[in-house]
Amino acid sequence: MDRRGFALGLTATGALAAACSRATSATSEAGEFQVRPDLYACEGCEAVAETDPAGLSWTATLAGATEPGERMRLSGQVFAVDGFTPAPNVIVYAHHTNAEGLYANGAPDTVWSRRHGRLRGWVKTNADGRYAFDSIKPAPYPDMSMPAHVHLFVGEPGRRPYYIDDAVFDGEFGVDEAYRRCQELRGGSGIMRLKRGSDGVLEAVRDIRLEPHPA
Repeated sequence: MDRRGFALGLTATGALAAACSRATSATSEAGEFQVRPDLYACEGCEAVAETDPAGLSWTATLAGATEPGERMRLSGQVFAVDGFTPAPNVIVYAHHTNAEGLYANGAPDTVWSRRHGRLRGWVKTNADGRYAFDSIKPAPYPDMSMPAHVHLFVGEPGRRPYYIDDAVFDGEFGVDEAYRRCQELRGGSGIMRLKRGSDGVLEAVRDIRLEPHPA
């Protein structure tokens, strides 16, 4: 199961229905800048702390040049709860499937290094709150139970980590108006419009608004 508890055997319709059952109240709370009661209910958040923040840059490579798949850069800017102030020194942890839709060939070091596969990594936002991951475009799960997506977690200095809405690709499989209506909007919308840069690399932008924490 992925961090939201969706079994890989769920149909896309079933997964969407499960998301919708939680989205209404969570979205309302986010719009009012209230603390989500389930903010820290997060499978896999321990992975945020599996690296030394002191050694992190604002950019990281998840997929090397020999990794099969179409090259993609996922980047964005992290903002404070107000949605305007850039947030530096925030850890963003990402992992995603390979070109076959699998979390494959993970390292044996920890449970999350095994379960999240080899296409994973960490960055720490720069003074302008910016981050970037160089990777490949993930594929949907082989059973087509979920859209292609990048899992994202954030770790703010001195705070417990939490997950935000997956980064997904507008107009592609499973990312339609129904999906848009059912977003939880954790960290803002995760729906991205892909563009191709002058170097031929796909560009995906996922800006993040940090969530309010309990007092």
